[in-house]
Amino acid sequence: MKFDSFKDLIVWQKSIVLVKEIYVLTNLLPKCEQFCLIDQMRRAAISIPSNIAEGYRRKGKQEYLQFLSIANGSSAELETQIILVQEIYTNIDTSTVTQTLIEVQKMLCSLIFKLK
Repeated sequence: MKFDSFKDLIVWQKSIVLVKEIYVLTNLLPKCEQFCLIDQMRRAAISIPSNIAEGYRRKGKQEYLQFLSIANGSSAELETQIILVQEIYTNIDTSTVTQTLIEVQKMLCSLIFKLK
């Protein structure tokens, strides 16, 4: 199946949902995290759909795979940060965002595998 745009990719769409969920989650964190966890989590989350999109527009499959790999790395970074939130701020529920992240990671791994 050929896609006309990266916006047609379900993994890109789901990663946009993830970014929105991260914004909601980080709004629950205390202001003292503004320049640490909040910024880091938002950057990592935004990096996922951004790299999927940039890779899609590149000329070759190898470049696309490279950008998908970067997106996958950003998802691992975000996963680590979510774990930190779970352990430091035990009153904040991270289950929804964790589930969305797992779905995005599975889709990314599947897409990378299919392109290889």
